[in-house]
Amino acid sequence: MAVIAIYSVKGGVGKTTLAANLAWCSATISCRRTLLWDLDAAGGAGFLLGIEPHARRSAGAVIAKATDPARLIRKTGFANLDLLPTDESIRAIEAQLTTLGKRKRIAKLAAQLGKDYERIVIDCPPVLGETSAQVMRAADVVIVPLPPSPLSARAFDLVAREVKANADPHPPILPVLSMLDLRRSLHKAARDANPDWPVIPYSSAAEQCAVQRQPVGAFAPGTPAAQAFARLWTAIERKLAKR
Repeated sequence: MAVIAIYSVKGGVGKTTLAANLAWCSATISCRRTLLWDLDAAGGAGFLLGIEPHARRSAGAVIAKATDPARLIRKTGFANLDLLPTDESIRAIEAQLTTLGKRKRIAKLAAQLGKDYERIVIDCPPVLGETSAQVMRAADVVIVPLPPSPLSARAFDLVAREVKANADPHPPILPVLSMLDLRRSLHKAARDANPDWPVIPYSSAAEQCAVQRQPVGAFAPGTPAAQAFARLWTAIERKLAKR
């Protein structure tokens, strides 16, 4: 089992789209039993997989161990891919984790879930704090989507410091330039400054994920975006193989 955390300190960089598409790649390309664990209160990961939220608010109870996470897991319409959804109760996760005083609560929950899954992809909330620290301790690799701008390297350094401060040894960290449009000079400059970073191109197909409520590989497999997600997943699997 391996935990892949999709983490950014900034919203609007395609974090949730990346998480949903990588989870689909894990389940479909690698044929691995995969769980997408949504810890972002916005609930976008479930929406992108066509899952409607439950009226019952129990996501926070999973963190407190008042609810067995297996009871909340939902099948998606894709083979090998399940979802552990979020809801508004997860907004209290930071206070919960601080009050509990258990530094590895999320890691222990992931290990429990790992009895049934080979890959767990976590869509993290875009905040620094106890939640992010615990996810870093649980993760085997951290994927960091970044905006293609002159600030991208600075944002990555911030996340790298957070990871290294909260996990010893720290997991590999993979920066990704997200929504790259080489027609824009700032985007091209960011790419030139970081030529070795993986790229997810700006794409109407990727935007359609929210309309189709499917990962792009499911409805537009031949597009550059679908191919970029697949290449990134292959790079992640290679990193995991070196553990």
